[in-house]
Amino acid sequence: MLLRQLLSDSEEGDVQSSSTSSEGLQTLMMMAVFLLVLLFLSTLLWSSANRVVLTVSPSRSQFIEGQSVTLNCEDDSSAGWTLRRNISGETRSECGSTWGKSDSLPCKIRYVYKEDSGVYWCESRGGGASSMVVNISVSGGSVILQSPVLPVMEGHDLTLSCQSKTPPSNPSAAFYKDGSLIRTEPTGHMTLQHVSRSDEGLYKCHIRDHGESPSSWISVSEKPSTTSAPSTTSAPGSPLLHIWSPAVCVGSVVLLMSLVLILWKCLQQKSIEEPPPDDITYSHVNIRSAGSGPPPGREPPSDPIIIYSTLR
Repeated sequence: MLLRQLLSDSEEGDVQSSSTSSEGLQTLMMMAVFLLVLLFLSTLLWSSANRVVLTVSPSRSQFIEGQSVTLNCEDDSSAGWTLRRNISGETRSECGSTWGKSDSLPCKIRYVYKEDSGVYWCESRGGGASSMVVNISVSGGSVILQSPVLPVMEGHDLTLSCQSKTPPSNPSAAFYKDGSLIRTEPTGHMTLQHVSRSDEGLYKCHIRDHGESPSSWISVSEKPSTTSAPSTTSAPGSPLLHIWSPAVCVGSVVLLMSLVLILWKCLQQKSIEEPPPDDITYSHVNIRSAGSGPPPGREPPSDPIIIYSTLR
């Protein structure tokens, strides 16, 4: 009886150990699948964030008070995107709420005020991805600097124009970078050839007898390689997945590789520790005892009767 109980306990332990190992492997596989899905969704949102572009019409970053401006989110389709802005005293407000007119994109501001100066961007309706931000300045004066809305690519030419609300008799304009005079152009237009990162800075212009424009920051972007995606600038105050996506993707890959390695090690260890089922032999021994005495009319057996059986 004692041998039978030991064999029974051993079999139950093997079953429990096998069940625990199987559950652990299933958990690891579920985690691996979850990380793969997370990696796929992060990559999808990251690529969509790189595709959308905020366009401004007329294409400039400065406007004179009273002018109109049209903003649009352009990608494969503008569905699923909304326009937001940060201005003084207002954060992440949506076009059509307290500013602009839009049942859907594009968003039009029919009459801009100085208070409309700020940063504008496109954001997915779920808040997971966004476009590059665009700085828009509205001047209460009569002079503006016409400059590119988006960063200029390294090696390209940059053309700046100084414009006034009323055409000046003398269109000559002086151009400044970071407060220092660059040069004066008699036509009111200045071209910087083959710009580099050193050309980044705050630019403004001045027309004699008309005034000075607000300053605009001009960015220069690196030439993208043939294999890299275009860079974007994060939208302020938004929960942007395009900031976190690279970290999430890299972390997911590392975790996934670690889990696969652990899973492989577990399977390898399991195959070493557990012999094949065909090599397991169970022995069952029944010992029949004569008890306290023989039945009436029978001779008592000289020895106990031992029966051996083997199962494979």
